[in-house]
Amino acid sequence: MVQSSVAAADFTRWAGEFEAKVTARAVAGDPDWVRGARLDPAVVRSVQRFQVGESGDGANLIGKADRAGDPVYSAAARLFIAEERNHARMLGLLLEAAGAPVIRGHWTDTVFVRLRRALGLRLELMVLMLAEVVALRYYRALRDGTSDALTTQVAGLILADEQRHVPFHCQRLRVAFAANSRPARLFAVAAWWFMLAGVTVVVAADHGLALRQFGVRRSDFVRDVLASFAAIAPAAIPVRNAGLGKS
Repeated sequence: MVQSSVAAADFTRWAGEFEAKVTARAVAGDPDWVRGARLDPAVVRSVQRFQVGESGDGANLIGKADRAGDPVYSAAARLFIAEERNHARMLGLLLEAAGAPVIRGHWTDTVFVRLRRALGLRLELMVLMLAEVVALRYYRALRDGTSDALTTQVAGLILADEQRHVPFHCQRLRVAFAANSRPARLFAVAAWWFMLAGVTVVVAADHGLALRQFGVRRSDFVRDVLASFAAIAPAAIPVRNAGLGKS
């Protein structure tokens, strides 16, 4: 697909923002892991599962990004993957600070990975966006719902990154769906909502004990994720105008 000058400029901006974040992290340094962390057992299990979800190597996404034919986007995608792996690293160190191990896998991550790899870049990003939108609410709950200073710091750092990831993926999905008819985009959005509802309910159930520790009811978590997605979905797959627009 031939990229417009607007889209190319936007991906250049994203690559620049990811690179700037690498520099900022190097200057700021890591949290003070030595001070340790105190986590409720339910929170430990929850963080372990999110750590698994953040720890993929991203090779499949990078391969699809390369085949999309935009080297600027491909470079930005690599920086995004590196940031996700840094999240896994920090969550692993947080668990270590709390005296808890990482786990090797979890069935929810296995399902996500298989869905993401099923078809092309568009489906991969749509499924990835489900995880990102859920993560926005989860890390906010983790940041605001714990009295442990190290946990609050780590969750805040990850949340700031996730807030940048969502518009980055929205821009690429707009490019991917720009040539599709309005009925096709409406169908894609409807299917996306269906998947989101299922994913959010599963996460709320699976992490319900941890959410309770954060002071967040399962029903509130689901409602908040759906409300967030209602604002994000039109930016990613516009159904009124097939144009790319601006991010």
